[in-house]
Amino acid sequence: MKRKIGAVAAATAALVVLAGCSTTPEAPADDAQGQDITLWLMGGDTPDALRDYLKTEYADATGGTLTIEEQDWGDALAKLTTALPDADNTPDVTEIGNTWSPTFTNVGAFSDISDMYEDLGGDKLLPSFVEVGEVDGANYALPYYFGSRYVFYRKDLYAAAGVDVPTTLPQLTEVASKLHDSALSGFYLGGEDWRNGISWIFAYGGDLATKDGDTWSSTLSDPKSIEGLTALQELYTEASNAPVTESDSTPWVNINTQPDADAPEAATIIAPGWAHWSIGDLAPDPEDDTKTIPTWNDDVFGTYVLPGVDGGVAPVFAGGSNIAISAASKNQAGARELMTIIFSPEYQQMLGENGLGPANEDYVSSLGDDQFANALIESALSSKLTPAAPGWAAVEGSGLLEEFFGKVNGGGDITALAAEYDEKIDALING
Repeated sequence: MKRKIGAVAAATAALVVLAGCSTTPEAPADDAQGQDITLWLMGGDTPDALRDYLKTEYADATGGTLTIEEQDWGDALAKLTTALPDADNTPDVTEIGNTWSPTFTNVGAFSDISDMYEDLGGDKLLPSFVEVGEVDGANYALPYYFGSRYVFYRKDLYAAAGVDVPTTLPQLTEVASKLHDSALSGFYLGGEDWRNGISWIFAYGGDLATKDGDTWSSTLSDPKSIEGLTALQELYTEASNAPVTESDSTPWVNINTQPDADAPEAATIIAPGWAHWSIGDLAPDPEDDTKTIPTWNDDVFGTYVLPGVDGGVAPVFAGGSNIAISAASKNQAGARELMTIIFSPEYQQMLGENGLGPANEDYVSSLGDDQFANALIESALSSKLTPAAPGWAAVEGSGLLEEFFGKVNGGGDITALAAEYDEKIDALING
């Protein structure tokens, strides 16, 4: 999931009317004939070419019509909470942020598609995404696409400062500190940007939460988490000019040199792989001279994966989405036919060709072999998801993580803050 969602704490209460996970029996393929279905896609990540392909393939397979409705990430969770239990208004199939999946699967919002699992890819599907869509070993939501985060940097500024690409996380702080001054962030990182900040917790061996029996508990106070947060606070204090109140940032704006500026505002950023389309030398748009467009320049910009504490690759938060069939859908057979199309070799290949990490690892090569694809794949192989806890969507929607990371990066007492926010998160995390 990619954005802060408000008003989420009521999600479980609104969905609990489903009263447990639904199990939908396998439907014969010919039952889908003539069924008109609706697919909800989140944001604009799925390109028009892929949407057109799904519509055409579904019509050819069933004679029915596939309607695709795009939902804004900002209010998607509230809409899903209202629509999924309502058979007259539910989408038949929906994309869902991977970190929301546990909340919805645990209250029975999605159909059991365990019998399709092997045909849709089985063990070739992204394990961490599969896990957050499982309940008691049954599959309810499967991976749609993945994205991962890696580092973009200014080669020209590194060269001018006489610094090399770091190979460990402590070296990254050293390099960023040398690059930093009042006008330039050695490493631009929003103070409340927890989706990138949690990589430091992961890198030092910590985690956001653990499960004991059936109970989840926040683990910000774990000594390894504290160690990672301490390193993050040091990086922020010594190398970033980003506002402490900034959460979902657009750091590519800062690494680019603006037309009316002499220099960029950042030497280094971390961002999802798709951000490379927004990074480069800015020039007037030939179709609209009031706008600028970026053009990547290998002499100026470069990439590397976030390094681990002792080298290698640090675990970063895996962005992306899952996809599932609404348990309340009246068109189960048509929905299952659409899932078959989505997980087909042709569509998986198309995902990669359009810069979205395919759910099936057999098609990862479709991403290409340039520096962006290599960094995306390398970082994704070491990535982690947020906890598969039933109340995690409520935790994200509460804004507690933004508050916590903002206070940490603002110079607060990490140990005291961790204890305070562990207690607050524990009140929500189990749903």
